[in-house]
Amino acid sequence: MKPTYFITGTDTGVGKTVLTTLLANFLRARGVKVAALKPICSGNRDDAVLLYDALNGALTLDEINPWHFRAAIAPALAAKLEKKSVTRAQLLTHIRATQKNFDVTLVEGAGGLLSPLGKDFNSRDLITDLRATPIVVAQNKLGVVNHILLTLEALPKNLRAKTKVVLMSPPKPDAATKSNAKLLEQFLAPEKIFALPWLGKKFQLKAALKNPQVRQTLDDVLTG
Repeated sequence: MKPTYFITGTDTGVGKTVLTTLLANFLRARGVKVAALKPICSGNRDDAVLLYDALNGALTLDEINPWHFRAAIAPALAAKLEKKSVTRAQLLTHIRATQKNFDVTLVEGAGGLLSPLGKDFNSRDLITDLRATPIVVAQNKLGVVNHILLTLEALPKNLRAKTKVVLMSPPKPDAATKSNAKLLEQFLAPEKIFALPWLGKKFQLKAALKNPQVRQTLDDVLTG
């Protein structure tokens, strides 16, 4: 089975798109045929545009993000405001059709793991259906361990065992930033926990990938 990674998070705005973009470009640089999808979003399409740029034309914007709604609220509610709906089957059909043409598929969710994406389904349901490897993205700050553990608890046991956690460093570390990874080791295998440094106020893909620490972390996330 071709590898599929589902990038979810403890919340919205935690760095899912940054990580997905980095992984997509890192794989492309290695000659891997990779797809990066954000199948559904609400608000603007900035995240999907970043993925489009990272893929350098491998997919169109509408292939990356076929369902988008104007209101910056949970996609299920945003769709309802426009008198539209998206089904779990529709998303799965699109993702699976894309998978056939690529060696690795990255799928980015919207919001946190349980944020409603459409009628009666969320990112957890898609992860289960796709048998994807979950990657949980979280801000490395005070309180995040609780958020990560709640997210892990919400995953089925078979998926929880292969879940990877990526801590995104904030611009100003707090008292917990240096100790969160170590604390998480009490609940998750150390080789499943990763941390990325602060990548600047305005994310620049090429600049980030020049950082040896970033490249090594991405390699570890994909192979660990």
